[in-house]
Amino acid sequence: MHKKTKQIQTKHEEGLQRQLSPMHVWAIAFGCVIGWGSFINPGKKFLPNSGVAGTAIAMILGALVMVIIAFSYAYMVPKYPKAGGEFTFTKMCFGKNMAFACGWFLVVAYLTNVPMNSTAIGLIVDGLDGNSDILKFGFHYTIAGFDIYMGEMLLAMAVLVLFGYLNIIGVKKAGFIQTVLSALLVVCVITLCVAGLISAKAKCINMQPIWGFDKNTAMAWNATTAEISAYAHKGTAGILSSILATFAIAPWAYVGFDAIPQAAEEFNFSFKKVSFIMIVAILFGCFVYTSNNTVAAAALANWPDRVMAGDWVLLIAAEELLGRFGKILIGLGVSCAVLSGIMGFYLASSRLMYSMSRDGYLPTWFGRIDPRYGIPKNAMIFCILVSLSGPILGREALGWFVDMSAIGASIGYYFTCASTLATAKRDGDGTGFLKAMATAGIVFSIAFMILQLIPVPWFSGVHFGRESYIMLVIWVIVGLIFYSKQRKFFGVK
Repeated sequence: MHKKTKQIQTKHEEGLQRQLSPMHVWAIAFGCVIGWGSFINPGKKFLPNSGVAGTAIAMILGALVMVIIAFSYAYMVPKYPKAGGEFTFTKMCFGKNMAFACGWFLVVAYLTNVPMNSTAIGLIVDGLDGNSDILKFGFHYTIAGFDIYMGEMLLAMAVLVLFGYLNIIGVKKAGFIQTVLSALLVVCVITLCVAGLISAKAKCINMQPIWGFDKNTAMAWNATTAEISAYAHKGTAGILSSILATFAIAPWAYVGFDAIPQAAEEFNFSFKKVSFIMIVAILFGCFVYTSNNTVAAAALANWPDRVMAGDWVLLIAAEELLGRFGKILIGLGVSCAVLSGIMGFYLASSRLMYSMSRDGYLPTWFGRIDPRYGIPKNAMIFCILVSLSGPILGREALGWFVDMSAIGASIGYYFTCASTLATAKRDGDGTGFLKAMATAGIVFSIAFMILQLIPVPWFSGVHFGRESYIMLVIWVIVGLIFYSKQRKFFGVK
């Protein structure tokens, strides 16, 4: 072993502390799966792109695929119970170069979700304060047609720093806060779902067009809800496109259940519970996405108008169903979703970077354990600093962050399933069922990457936009810089 690598490992002998209970870990996974998107994307992406039917089908299919992939995680975590998850699996099965590639894309999958959630904080306040616009003060500028104000930036940055600090002062405290936030989130979503089921204001006919519509064309022609059927997705190609538009971002929608292996060194329970915790987190996530989207459409007869106007559709629907209480309910629910997402992805990102640093893939600074709190403090500080980009870029950057997270998660899923097949073959302990699930996971992961990166004729709204391609290129370049600087530490000639 390289001398420098030995020195790196010596610095990390104190390790992480085992303080996370099964409920803490479920809350981390569920809090990561459900962030701002389940509350804001019904109007921004899901309803126009896929409608009620297309979104429901895509989310259910996405959940099934994630459950299939979860079997590989459940097999690999007991084999390699170390922080780093997919990165560690890949290193042990496919070597250092592939491990670096996997780890670097996983960092972007997790870390982009923190600024992504932070940009929703201003929207929460805007939705709840009526016409007061209490955050729209100070200097402002425009990115991609969206105005960004100093007041919104300051609040979002304060939240990012606060929750970063909560992660720094100890994982057990962070786990408790995460559990409370996740529990409140579930209560809010179930309450809204029940209201949608029993209220006479929620009607099936309001869900038309059930496969969504061509938002850009409809807006160009100043279409109204009464005219929207002319722009609805129809026919085999239109319906398939509506489903794939949401299915393609399933890795982003469900990214977070795979944060569980990142904290494997901090479990205070048996690894046998991992698969159950993952599956429950995925199923809860599927329910939240599908329920919120369906209620948003069912409660509003003119939801296409609301979508094209850029309104917060779910908030308006909740107020229509429950009055002022509905508005408060959504405010509480999305706040819990945003804050639990920030908390959970901070933990996942910092543990991944700690693991990569411990093995020499990133500078040793990222892997130093705080002697008082037992957490990778420097990695957490780096995550906080990177996350502060979210409030600066504004809400129009949400779609770009979604794409980056989706491709990073897809790569992580691919390497986990491939590592499962390699490990099962080496150790001779894999069942036929496990191998079938791992093989299917590989196929789905590759399919996700193709849908995200390669424009497919006749399928609109599925692949990356221009800005997302630019961000991807920048991330690859930064990764190559780190790789070049650290390659001597892990023996690459």
